[in-house]
Amino acid sequence: MLRSLLLCAVCGSVSVLLPADVWRLWSRWFTDWLGIAAGPASVRLFTKSELSRYTGEKGSPGLYLAILGQVFDVKKGKKHYGPGGSYSFFSGRDACRAFVSGDFTENGLVDDVSGLSPSQILSLHEWLDFYKKEYTFKGKLVGTYYNHNGEPTQVLSDVELAVTQGRKLKAESELENNLFPPCNSEWSSAKGGRVWCSPHSGGVEREWAGVPRKLYRPGSKSHRCVCVRTTGPPSNQPNSAQNRGDLENPSLQEYAGCHSLSVSCALP
Repeated sequence: MLRSLLLCAVCGSVSVLLPADVWRLWSRWFTDWLGIAAGPASVRLFTKSELSRYTGEKGSPGLYLAILGQVFDVKKGKKHYGPGGSYSFFSGRDACRAFVSGDFTENGLVDDVSGLSPSQILSLHEWLDFYKKEYTFKGKLVGTYYNHNGEPTQVLSDVELAVTQGRKLKAESELENNLFPPCNSEWSSAKGGRVWCSPHSGGVEREWAGVPRKLYRPGSKSHRCVCVRTTGPPSNQPNSAQNRGDLENPSLQEYAGCHSLSVSCALP
């Protein structure tokens, strides 16, 4: 119907047959001119050179940024992304790496996410979800994440795999935090450090307080302070008759000089 209307508007009562490629150009020009939204098959593809013009400066065609190859109109956030804004360095480009690296130098304002951990990639994907919710999607950026036909590249497939891994790690971390909530901690130059447990420590509400222990991950020399149940069966053996909670877990270690059942331990 659109094709008939446009031909009628341009050519009056004259019947005109156009080659398919010419019609596509005409159709795109008229839909933009008339403000008619393009369908899914007409997603606009930007080159890096084209996108670089969308900085919100005087004479620029708009204020856009890209994240993981998806382009968004951020003009409603002009005070942040426009000229002089705190995040103006994101406009006119895909600088997705900086969203999680915090490197806002020219070397850091890039779309290369190689070397980032699955957890960092997941965090970046959550930024993408934010832009999808808050700003208008305008198209795709040809290059790292989409090819010249707008199809996903292998790099984007790798990112999606990392997102899946990141979600798995996040779920495991949340489960671990429920089993072994983080300790409270404090330090002062006068008294030194202290770690302790309470029914609310680590932001995990529970009926027990627990005692501080060092939790080591397999193959790692680093540890974090966690609160450990001292009664009931072990978490991995819920039907056991044991009544020492998770105190016998091999990944846990007591703090030197601290009573094994003390809820508070001083640190040297």
